[in-house]
Parts: sequence; C-alpha cells; structure tokens
Amino acid sequence: MAQAIRPRPPVSLLATDGKPHPLQETLVAVTLVLGALAFVTAMFHSLHLISSWAGLIGILTAAYGQYISVTTRERFPLIIGMGASAIGFFLGMAHGGLFGGVVG
Repeated sequence: MAQAIRPRPPVSLLATDGKPHPLQETLVAVTLVLGALAFVTAMFHSLHLISSWAGLIGILTAAYGQYISVTTRERFPLIIGMGASAIGFFLGMAHGGLFGGVVG
C-alpha cells in the first residue's frame, strides 16, 4: 500500500508549529541586536546616550514581541534580548540618562 507523501512546510528557525512567523522573527532579530548594542555600549561611560536609547527601544520591542509571540522558540531569545537591553538601559541611565549632557 502506497503512502501519500505530504510536502513539508519550509523549516523556520523559530517557528515550531510549521507556520511562518516573519513579524515575530524580525522582532527577535531586532531585539537581539538592540540588546547586544545596549549591553556593549553600557560598558563605556561616554556612550550612555546610545546604551540608554538602544536599551529602551530594545525593551519595548521585546515586550511587543512577547505580546504577539506564538512559540516558545520565539519567546526565549526575546527574553535574552530584553535582559541585555534592560542591563544596557539601566547602566546607561546611571551614566547620564537619555538626555544627559545634551538637554538641560
């Protein structure tokens, strides 16, 4: 008896349900990049503007990504990126803040 061969859907790195999630995958990538940027620039006192703004945008991007995420594979890197963004944001705020030295 011959079995019917079903075509496999394209494999996605983050989607475990077999469906494409381009918006969620884009948010994951943006969050990870912003988190890495915020985390690295937070180690330098003079780059507090970059670290605080990248951290703030990374936190907001990750929060929205968590809100619309479908699979655990999408949520895990979002949490990693959110943590890195938060560390960068808080250290950037401690070093001078969002507008430190530019306004006021």
